[in-house]
Amino acid sequence: MKIKVSDYLIKRLAGLGITDIFGLPGDYNFNILDSVVNNPNTNWINCTNELNAAYAADGYARIKGYGAVITTFGVGELSAINGIAGAYSENVPVIKIAGVPKTACIKSNVPVHHNFSEPDYYAFERIYQNVTSTTAYLTEDNAKSEIDRVIETFVKFKKPVYIALPVDICNHLIDDKIPEIYIKSNPDNLKAAAQKIVSLINAAKNPLIITDYLMKRFRLQKELNSFVDKYNLRITSMIMGKGLIDEDNRNFIGVNHGALGNEEFRIIYEGSDLVLCFGTLFSDLNTLGFVVKPDERFRVDIQSNYTIIDGERYENVLIDELMSTLLNSSSLKPKAQYLPVFHGYRNVEVSNNHLKVDEIFPLIQDFLDENDTIIVETGIISFPGSNIRLKKSSNYISQTMWGSIGWATPASFGAAMADRSKRPILFTGEGSHQLTVQELANMFKFGIKPVIFVLNNSGYTIERVLSNNPDDVFNNITSWDYKKALEFFNLNEGKYFYHSVKTSKELKSALDLTREEQKEGLVYIEMFTDKMDIPEILVRAKNCIK
Repeated sequence: MKIKVSDYLIKRLAGLGITDIFGLPGDYNFNILDSVVNNPNTNWINCTNELNAAYAADGYARIKGYGAVITTFGVGELSAINGIAGAYSENVPVIKIAGVPKTACIKSNVPVHHNFSEPDYYAFERIYQNVTSTTAYLTEDNAKSEIDRVIETFVKFKKPVYIALPVDICNHLIDDKIPEIYIKSNPDNLKAAAQKIVSLINAAKNPLIITDYLMKRFRLQKELNSFVDKYNLRITSMIMGKGLIDEDNRNFIGVNHGALGNEEFRIIYEGSDLVLCFGTLFSDLNTLGFVVKPDERFRVDIQSNYTIIDGERYENVLIDELMSTLLNSSSLKPKAQYLPVFHGYRNVEVSNNHLKVDEIFPLIQDFLDENDTIIVETGIISFPGSNIRLKKSSNYISQTMWGSIGWATPASFGAAMADRSKRPILFTGEGSHQLTVQELANMFKFGIKPVIFVLNNSGYTIERVLSNNPDDVFNNITSWDYKKALEFFNLNEGKYFYHSVKTSKELKSALDLTREEQKEGLVYIEMFTDKMDIPEILVRAKNCIK
């Protein structure tokens, strides 16, 4: 049976569970958008700009598994590229689709709008080749095969991909048969790697798993929790992997802050005689400035499609198949059950003194419920935020590697659209918030009811920490009345509540009210701290991250 190219492309996306597609319209992508709105399984989400659309698709993919963003040629593509680059940096599978001018214009190299005066129709595809796993420029001859190839790459590597679709090619008819995606490990390498890992765990007295973001991208949360429960293995997660493990699990010892962790964590961490890394990235911010460094105990490194054991690399060993093999091993012997370890924050006394950053998260920890989705922006709050204890079935997402300020606000919108059953909780700084605050409008439009915590510390405090002179003028920002922003972006489409807090007592009172308010509408809590109020964990780590 025959189908239009654009209809087939959207059908393939719907088959991956992408039911909401973000972007902006433009005259080169109208045919693609027609396919989105005409497909009964997909919804079109107009964002306020292309960058926000890419961020929203990123947040959506972190929860749903895959995301998609559609823009017009040239101007829209370049506006979205930072969001796609961030997704590429952190293995977030987002497909970027560009509606481009018709084939006749491309062949004749005629100058049309959104191009250069000396036309280059492939310039933007070449740019995207640097921030995607693969790209494709569709023609009548290659449309079917290229869509299938790009989708297979998308599924296999869990990274962004790019498709340029000319206006006229959208209506070209192709076969609608969807090929099977066959992605398998090398069986010999898989078996050898699994046997070696089992042997090492059995021989170890105190093995420790360090898990991280790749386990999220390959949707292995359930398998990982089952694995540590079945074999009684201690586990910690890097900051990017927070939320992978049920934090009430007796085998979880807290997020890996290395030497900056609490005493009980450090004793267990330093006393382990075997460390196994499951999808782990040892980058600067993910290790709080390299305070976590691999040593001779780090003998197993499991990545997306290869594993290194004692320096030997096993190629084409897929992380999901290795996880399944280990989980179902008949040779792996369970360890003795461990006592649970305290992690997270202890209760703090509230007062009428000026609010401190280190008072915020202990209070919010008590406010959290099961089934929350917590989104944390890059900046001062990301450091203490990583130590908060999550309730069961919660998500925690942050952009620790790419660290593009402004990401979290639209990403929280995308994450909320991906799973409407979870309560979205956004933590952002006022400097980051100003970059992408427009997406509040879509939260109201689509009935999203997040709890938004905005840390107002009079500028870029994280940059003040890192710069030579904290008072440099470039770390100042313009002052906004954020309460009025809620009115500006709402236009009576949804109910909202605003709280201004300057003490821990006021924050506690606001949280008590929020429990009921968030059932009716968006809750916005603006928290005021001094511009040089730095969380304790950053004070201890700042010399390492400069």
